[in-house]
Amino acid sequence: MDDMDFPTPDVEIESVTPDELKARIDAGEVVTLLDARMESDYEEWHIDGENVESINVPYFEFLEDDIDAHVLQKIPEDREVTVLCAKGGASEYVAGTLKERGYDVNHLEEGMNGWARIYEAVEVERYDGAGTLLQYQRPSSGCLGYLVYDDGEAAVIDPLRAFTDRYLTDADELGVDLQYAIDTHIHADHISGVRALDAVGVEGVIPDASVDRGVTYANEMTLAEDGDEFQVGDATIETVYTPGHTSGMTSYLINDELLATGDGLFVESVARPDLEEGDDGAPEAASQLYESLQERVLTLPGETLIGGAHFSDAAEPAEDGTYTAPIGQLTEEMDALTMEEDAFVELILSDMPPRPANYEDIIPTNLGQQEADDDEAFELELGPNNCAASQESLAGD
Repeated sequence: MDDMDFPTPDVEIESVTPDELKARIDAGEVVTLLDARMESDYEEWHIDGENVESINVPYFEFLEDDIDAHVLQKIPEDREVTVLCAKGGASEYVAGTLKERGYDVNHLEEGMNGWARIYEAVEVERYDGAGTLLQYQRPSSGCLGYLVYDDGEAAVIDPLRAFTDRYLTDADELGVDLQYAIDTHIHADHISGVRALDAVGVEGVIPDASVDRGVTYANEMTLAEDGDEFQVGDATIETVYTPGHTSGMTSYLINDELLATGDGLFVESVARPDLEEGDDGAPEAASQLYESLQERVLTLPGETLIGGAHFSDAAEPAEDGTYTAPIGQLTEEMDALTMEEDAFVELILSDMPPRPANYEDIIPTNLGQQEADDDEAFELELGPNNCAASQESLAGD
């Protein structure tokens, strides 16, 4: 919708940056949002939260001089309203029409595209290994990544192509050399940053087990096999093969303290098993996931932290603000982790959400089978990740 040329409002409209809006939400401030995108776009993906009131009224409802009374009745008159759209054009126009009618409004700069560019780094305070461990968080899609650094060296796990420069800048500001860019698997919800980082001198690492899916650039990467280790200062990153979500799904154990599980296990759920072989192959993949969890993950000490590659709206952050949790806690909270195999398979096949938006283009792009420039890649990955098996949290079930 923001490809349209909207007239400039006759009244001055204040704007709010995505970072400012995020700070207000994080501070617990009650925020009222008027999302002017089409209903289908809104239903697929919108800003949510316990202290967020979100109202969807498509922009075209405001194009007429005489706006229907029922439309205006949906919009609160007793509080400030932030109007948003996809890119910021329609929201400024809608905010203008409302301000002319006496509403207290502003609009979100760059809309949902701007929201998708928020990327925060939070220290994993319970990590007790060598060096320091950060968790990258992208609130718009729930994508998570990890940066471990020690003694002048660093590695990033599950980097996003859209934030290639961010990793390099962070490493520079921390005074470390980014040695490795590591992927846990062939992602279906975002474009990987491993190749982009490898192109500027960072050693790209992908699981050897993922090559059989048709990776076209395997000879340019370091291939990680089960048990392989990568050294970052005194911190050791050990490769742990954990298939199930995909046939190549691989976790990385950071200094025996945190297992970066990719899409195998999250703090609120387990992986969905249908993104590689579809519905027909999902039962077999679910059984494989069960074996990986029982034999490779849950056999680790109970205090070992789990850090997935995603979080959903149903996830609860730890006290340090990261989406991490000890294995022992997850075993207590998530019945799926203590079920027999048949019950486990039945459970995770029973309530899978819609597949990630554009996954049929994202997967071949990550395999190197088709190309996307930076703008196309960014557009492909807008929206929720939907990589968990359940739309609701399985913790506390």
